[in-house]
Amino acid sequence: MMSLTTPTPSRHRHPRLRARSASAAVLAATLCLSLAACGAGKKAPAGSGTDANGAKKLVFGFSQVGSESGWRAANTKSIQDAAKAAGFELKFSDAQQKQENQIAAIRTFIQQKVDVIGFSPVVVTGWDTVLKEAKAAGIPVILTDRAIDTQDKTLYKTFIGSDFVKEGTAAGQWLVDAEKSATGTVNIAELEGTTGSAPAIDRKKGFEDMVLKDPRFKLVADQTGDFTRAKGKEVMTAFLKAHKDINILFAHNDDMAMGAIQAIEEAGLKPGKDIRIVSIDGVKDAFQAMVDGKIEVVVECNPLIGPQVMDLVRKLKDKAEVPARVESKEGVFTKDKAAAELPNRQY
Repeated sequence: MMSLTTPTPSRHRHPRLRARSASAAVLAATLCLSLAACGAGKKAPAGSGTDANGAKKLVFGFSQVGSESGWRAANTKSIQDAAKAAGFELKFSDAQQKQENQIAAIRTFIQQKVDVIGFSPVVVTGWDTVLKEAKAAGIPVILTDRAIDTQDKTLYKTFIGSDFVKEGTAAGQWLVDAEKSATGTVNIAELEGTTGSAPAIDRKKGFEDMVLKDPRFKLVADQTGDFTRAKGKEVMTAFLKAHKDINILFAHNDDMAMGAIQAIEEAGLKPGKDIRIVSIDGVKDAFQAMVDGKIEVVVECNPLIGPQVMDLVRKLKDKAEVPARVESKEGVFTKDKAAAELPNRQY
């Protein structure tokens, strides 16, 4: 049998080869030293946990409720852009509309020892345990957009966002004023937000307290549309099959209103004529729908609170005093104002 072997390289090199090898080694060493010297004066790269000056970045852990609407997408972008502009390291988590996901995210932030925690709660109850953990760890908490129901107000430092009751009241006030001359019954269908969420609870209360004290108004249908277009369309389709005499639709947000418009049109009816629509949020699509005569009025809920949030984050990190509640500025837009305002919508 023939044996196959690999030749052993000779240990004795030609003098010229040894010289070339030595020269290459010297060149490589010189290059390394040169690069090290050049790099010694450079600042730490962004995203490495330090800022451009090499100082440790402030770390903000934020749990978003989800991505259920155009409003929410604008809110997320505002938070992300503002954190970047402030030079903070943002640890971001999307809860996908599930409270258990948010609780897990908050616990992760605690383990990571972030400087400040912020979140927009999916629902109002069930937060005490995890927030007590954050408090024990010495990490201050900011509530954004949505409040919680707790007896212990020390579990969070501040709330920033809208007054949802006031938004519902404004929607109801518009309807009462618009129907001053109505003599018959005005039948109302209501598309509610996510069950158990602060905006759903508060917008319903504000609207119904304002409207239902007048005997001319009758709530004939109400059901959650979960703040989404798809669900809004689905529920409105069911409303129209069960009730042939709906005069007004009150939607807790614009995305559900837009879905409802699709259902109304597919049923052969005209939104804005056969069924008048009142909504809350102020997204571009809703303003376009007002221009087109399909929505009567939109009560604004401002999602662009990122800069205000980062200001609170900085103050909390510095152990400065912050107000217990910070409200965002908002307005009410009727369809006659929509065309002028549409170009100004950033979301």
